[in-house]
Amino acid sequence: MAKRLSRVQTIALGFLMIIAVGTVLLMLPIASRNGQSAGFFNALFTATSSTCVTGLVVVDTYTSWSLFGQVVLLLLIQIGGLGFITIGVCFSIFLKRRIGLKERNLIQESMNTLQIGGTVRLVLKIVRFTLIFEGIGALLLMIRFIPQFGVAEGIWYGIFHSISAFCNAGFDLMGKIEPYSSLMLYGDDVLVNIVIMALIVIGGIGFIVWDDISTHKWNVKKYMLHTKIVLATSLILIVAGSFFFYLSEHQNLASFDTKGQVLASVFGAVTPRTAGFNTIDTASYSEAGRMLTVVLMFIGGSPGSTAGGIKTTTMVVILLYVWSTLRGKSGLNIFGRRLDEDCIKKAATVFFINLLLAVVCCLVMSGLERSLPLSDIFMEVFSAIGTVGISTGITRDVSLLSKCILIFLMYCGRIGSMSFALSFTERKHNAMVKLPVERITIG
Repeated sequence: MAKRLSRVQTIALGFLMIIAVGTVLLMLPIASRNGQSAGFFNALFTATSSTCVTGLVVVDTYTSWSLFGQVVLLLLIQIGGLGFITIGVCFSIFLKRRIGLKERNLIQESMNTLQIGGTVRLVLKIVRFTLIFEGIGALLLMIRFIPQFGVAEGIWYGIFHSISAFCNAGFDLMGKIEPYSSLMLYGDDVLVNIVIMALIVIGGIGFIVWDDISTHKWNVKKYMLHTKIVLATSLILIVAGSFFFYLSEHQNLASFDTKGQVLASVFGAVTPRTAGFNTIDTASYSEAGRMLTVVLMFIGGSPGSTAGGIKTTTMVVILLYVWSTLRGKSGLNIFGRRLDEDCIKKAATVFFINLLLAVVCCLVMSGLERSLPLSDIFMEVFSAIGTVGISTGITRDVSLLSKCILIFLMYCGRIGSMSFALSFTERKHNAMVKLPVERITIG
């Protein structure tokens, strides 16, 4: 049967298997802090959220899960962030097994790399960089957490939050101080904010970009077009997002001094793409702030990264295509290069599928949860499909059916909504016969 599965189907099935294993482990009494089984659904939702590096929770991570349960969550986050294909290839290399063409094709599909050559080398570089970034992040966070929580717990907190931030997961252990508080107690803490934001951005720009930067260092002219688009778009989204977040949430920022306002504004622009931490109570966001957050969550990070969303490159291609059409020009040109037609088709497909899926689920959930404001539901749905984890606090209060919708969206968001659709429709052969062309009126 495995031979008949396409690359997309293999990846989709692999994530399902990881979620199933995680669910079983989290159902064990040893995984719960009270020594009793968390139940199938709580375990399923948490396993899905951690494997899909989302961060939406139905129970507080610290108060509900024991150390064993937290370790399971962290393993699921790491596997989900890097991708099980990457982990599997690392084990194969460690056991000195040959990496065949099929495995290399899977790596290319899971990493969204542009070519199959050098994929094994890329995997090794990804693992090495991941350990370095997560290790540095953990050590820096320990500077703050060890004096606050003690040596053993401070070390664990540093490791947990570093991996959670780098994998754009958004899970936290701050329930020890106040359940569901995320990082609100560190709203004006320079060290925690800078480290967490740096890890989110590094994890979200993509493995392809890492490889390109490590190869060409500071020689920007030699960067691939993909790298240039990702870096430029990420910078614009952070700067513009911070500015608009400050404008929309200046009342919520009033309790901070100037330093705290700057940190909170930048954090509010970085975390929706797609980490899920928050330093300001998201339930208190203004309508403008919620809309800004939804837009950033929908865009997400970059291809081949730990982040979700439609990705920065997709958004750039769509905007370029609209701008080019309005100007009556053919072809998409950027940074002295022209994008091919397949790029446009794929970007439009990804954009439309994600938007359609989110809107339909918003309508269904609004019908199921009539007592909840529509803006809360929009935040929840776009947070799930973007694998973000930002919530106004309604995740644990919605009905069972609504939670099932969120599970489905988190899964689609992690493997890619387009990949999920392709797993059902992909065919090995294309039809050779084409129907006659007839024009229709558009617009």
